Amino acid sequence: MPPVIAFALAAIGAAAVVRWCAKEVQRVNAELENVRAGAGAEPLDRNNLPKLKPDPKTGEYRPG
Repeated sequence: MPPVIAFALAAIGAAAVVRWCAKEVQRVNAELENVRAGAGAEPLDRNNLPKLKPDPKTGEYRPG
């Protein structure tokens, strides 16, 4: 295959990859903006969470 044709095919392939990457970046950014604009996470009530206590055998902290 002549080098000019190989170079042209490589350039077309690279352009296709760059275009796909740009579209993917735009899609992901739009999805992130939708999540940020949404209600967000509900606040957590720390008093309802289980407390950690040390296990007397291993010394590791476990819920309990």
